[in-house]
Amino acid sequence: MKKFSFANRIENINKMRTQEFDVIVIGGGINGAGVARDAAARGMSVALIEGRDFASGTSSKSSKLIHGGIRYLENMEFKLVFEALNERTRLFEMAPHLVHPLRFMLPLYEESRVGMFKMGMGMWLYDALALFQTPEMHERLNAKESIEHMPAIRSRGLVGSYIYSDAYMDDDRLVHETLRSANELGAVCANYIKATGAKFTDGKISEIMCEDQQTQEKFAIKGRHVISSVGPWTDELGQSLLKDWKKILRPTKGIHLTLPKHRLPLSSAVVMAAEKSDRIVFGIPRHEMIIIGTTDTDFQEHPEDVVATPEDVRYLLKVIADYFPGAGITAHDVIASYAGVRPLVNDGSSSEGKTSREHTILSDDRGITFVAGGKYTTYRLMCEQTVSKALQSFTFEERVKFAKANTAVPLNPYTGVEVFGQAQSLVHAWAENTGRPLDEVRLLAQRYGLEAQEIFNRYSENYTYWQQEAAQAIDMTMCLHMRDFYSRRVPLFLADRNHGVKVMDEVGAVFQEKLGWTDARLKDEKHLLTEYMAHEVEWKKHLL
Repeated sequence: MKKFSFANRIENINKMRTQEFDVIVIGGGINGAGVARDAAARGMSVALIEGRDFASGTSSKSSKLIHGGIRYLENMEFKLVFEALNERTRLFEMAPHLVHPLRFMLPLYEESRVGMFKMGMGMWLYDALALFQTPEMHERLNAKESIEHMPAIRSRGLVGSYIYSDAYMDDDRLVHETLRSANELGAVCANYIKATGAKFTDGKISEIMCEDQQTQEKFAIKGRHVISSVGPWTDELGQSLLKDWKKILRPTKGIHLTLPKHRLPLSSAVVMAAEKSDRIVFGIPRHEMIIIGTTDTDFQEHPEDVVATPEDVRYLLKVIADYFPGAGITAHDVIASYAGVRPLVNDGSSSEGKTSREHTILSDDRGITFVAGGKYTTYRLMCEQTVSKALQSFTFEERVKFAKANTAVPLNPYTGVEVFGQAQSLVHAWAENTGRPLDEVRLLAQRYGLEAQEIFNRYSENYTYWQQEAAQAIDMTMCLHMRDFYSRRVPLFLADRNHGVKVMDEVGAVFQEKLGWTDARLKDEKHLLTEYMAHEVEWKKHLL
């Protein structure tokens, strides 16, 4: 695949200054990445800009699940669940290195809002809406069987449980892989480029004014249509582009905690209902950590200011204590927290939990299409619909020319289902040939499929594991800063008790080598990374 690096960013900015594009995409989260990939696959010329790092907003702050949303059945959102479950099946095939089947346990207690019978009906409906194309069908367990399945779960008042299938994913890496695919198809993408305004010609948008956040240089991108996919910044961008913009969002805040796997031994993911409300908290085991979350509360502050507060942490710790009283989980056990803002579209619902996760696509006659809301799981379909909506402002001949693209195909040639399986079978041979530890080779194969072989060939045999990951991130995901690497390219910040401090020097050496940093610049980058980590210390001071 083509490189997608710092050098490519400079080339892409030069193209943005000089070319006119069919579509300018603002926002480099999962929707922006998906829109760019879809439009480029149709043969359109595409420019994508992101004001910060790719996936730095909501797209890296999710529960990291690919799921239909079983609780949306209660809101009668059958269409949303059907779409999500069918997109889940596609994502298993598109990105088997990023989307993994996972069994979920939903325990029910005497005080639970929903009983075994009603939940059983929901489970059958869930499997049916997936057209029974699920990794495994659901199971019903009585109280004794539930304890055998999950020994740490609270037994008092336990009636039984259901086990069903969904999936977990690497949300930030799904964005990067989608962008790499868009780049391969010809999309011109750059991070740290902020949209600051627009120019209109004869009542139609014709240019987006930009500022390079790395150099503070200002320039304009010419385009025939603009697609806004900025999530919780939708109203802010709408107001900056259109004087008559009316707010459409009901932003909500979600926070998550990460724990060491040994502190909460989960045999599967677990679904925890919170305080008889319509909220759900997940406990999700991954190969490197356990994620607990999320909260769901209205949030009126600026999206960049969202953080986990001591109150948020107490709330999740209380839910864990209720379901796993013997575990004794405290704030001391928490490795890290992360917080994000969901860009829900205001539908007048009485509570945050009742607000629909359906997406909204709005087109303005002045040449702008806005997409907001929606579920991560349905991003591909949502982006296809967004590009089709934008095309309505093009000529009939162009609508025919750019009518359709098949984006339900593997994101890259290294990770289709068959070649991904082939990569796993080569792990022992790779370890023997490279002399590298088997566990490290296996992890690279799981994360990159057959691209692991190229990583071994591309980088020095003297590189440590984390140096290989850093070089790959710089060269292939346009990673410009150490903080971006730690928080959105690898799970060092979230999964390592010391947040990866021990490998800061070796990782920094790769950034310095590849990006030409001075010693002073490297020192500043390490300082910024340390400041980023300091938030975890601050909220813990209030709880320990």
